[in-house]
Amino acid sequence: MVTNAPVIDIDREAFWHDPYPTLAHLRASAPVAYVPQLNATLLTRRDDIWTCEKNTAVFSSEQPEGLMTRLMGQNMMRKDGAAHQSERAAIFPSVSPRTVRDIWLAQFQAAAAGILDALAPMGRADLVRDYALPLSAEALKAITGLTNMSAAEMDRVSQGMIDGCANYAGDPQVEAHCHTCTASIDRHIDARIAEIDARPGASLLSVQRRAGLTDAQVRANIKLAISGGQNEPRDAIAGTIWALLTHPEALDAIQTGRATWRDAFEEYARWISPIGMSPRRIAQPFDVHGVSLTPGDMAFLMFGAANRDPTCFANPDHFDLTQDRSKSIPFGAGPHFCAGAWAARALIAEVALPMAFARLPQLRLDPDNAAAFGGWAFRGPLSIQVQWDAP
Repeated sequence: MVTNAPVIDIDREAFWHDPYPTLAHLRASAPVAYVPQLNATLLTRRDDIWTCEKNTAVFSSEQPEGLMTRLMGQNMMRKDGAAHQSERAAIFPSVSPRTVRDIWLAQFQAAAAGILDALAPMGRADLVRDYALPLSAEALKAITGLTNMSAAEMDRVSQGMIDGCANYAGDPQVEAHCHTCTASIDRHIDARIAEIDARPGASLLSVQRRAGLTDAQVRANIKLAISGGQNEPRDAIAGTIWALLTHPEALDAIQTGRATWRDAFEEYARWISPIGMSPRRIAQPFDVHGVSLTPGDMAFLMFGAANRDPTCFANPDHFDLTQDRSKSIPFGAGPHFCAGAWAARALIAEVALPMAFARLPQLRLDPDNAAAFGGWAFRGPLSIQVQWDAP
């Protein structure tokens, strides 16, 4: 237990609705602080997080009693050193830049075209529910190999696992729902194994089985991919479109060639940080900013705070395509850098954004419905109502 860290209380509900004022206060006055409502010590400065995340001897990903391990199994994200690297190498053929370019990109484009063809005559939609959700799910179905799962079920089980992994209040209903979601994933895996083995491919299920990973490893890593590969791209697709519609100067810069769709995605991921936090277990005594961390303590690396650190970004609290984002860490840092980063960039920056604006003329926000956002460990839009000129 931390003995000398500043103790900062938070309003959990307010923090979920808008964490940034609290994170700014912590970053400025208590960059290493214990928050009783989260039962963890929060690190909020970018350079501290950049350094500490790489120090896996102290900030360990191995959390035998952690929520993710208990609910989803010990996936590669909850391993360090050789154990982590061996599983990361096993899944790499599924998510490498070459595989994304040569296999997944065309499938992403086909999925987006089909969704947009259905949406275009409607003239209005909820960007989250009607475009970002099914597109993210179709991409993830292909990558994981769970093509037998519906888009709605992919989104349901992903959200259920995310809620379970962020259930620091210990709500038994949230935990029970998470178990139903992981059970659904196991059933869908069971139904695909025979065909996957008979016809090997680039899917995550196929490459892991060919690499000789155990059944428990395969299932845990697929659950990890779903928990991180559905909601975050979904939220970034809808959120980046919203950011461009609320910042017409940024959209004009892209449409006139002064910026790119990749710039828009990368800036949104810095500004909002769909993955707002990564937990670590303290494995060795360690001091940071005068705070003594002891083995067994839980530390939260707050990416949402790091990506708005005013010592690193000129305009940290604003969506600004012109600012230097070289110190942004939306995908993490060090050995646990997000393995799906190349797939996410292709799906969002090369497919979802340009195709939406090309296919939906005069895309605009519904003036009668304000966008709603929520979350702090994972953050994104709950609903974004839009309109366009239907044919």
